[in-house]
Amino acid sequence: MKILKYILFSLLLAVAMPTEMQAKRMKAPKMYMFGLSASFQDSIIYMTDVQEVEGVWYDSKTKFLLGRHHYSYQLKDFLANNMQQPNRVCVVMFALTRKEAEKKFIKMRKEYTVKAKGKYDVRYLTTTEFKFQPVDMSEQ
Repeated sequence: MKILKYILFSLLLAVAMPTEMQAKRMKAPKMYMFGLSASFQDSIIYMTDVQEVEGVWYDSKTKFLLGRHHYSYQLKDFLANNMQQPNRVCVVMFALTRKEAEKKFIKMRKEYTVKAKGKYDVRYLTTTEFKFQPVDMSEQ
């Protein structure tokens, strides 16, 4: 009888316990982002403008951009195909408001211009040259 209670309790506990917890994915009406690209082979740094991208997915719990690698690959592919700059490391910075994104942009720009004391050749990509395209994360 005691073993039967133990088995029933174990089964009840196994059924009641959630097997996987996921944060809620949300689709933001718009998010602001910019890209930064560097290479270990030269001193050229590419920075994009702060761009408004609509229909971006993010994790509502951590406020983190979903599909970050897709956005960084967009910049990486652009630089490889249009600027003949292969093998670059690309990073995407993002924020829910333009003010936050511009604050991050200014901080990164200062890092590679003022603090680096001319060590890097910083080149800017305007929105007419390169624009991030939204990535659909609803299926993943």
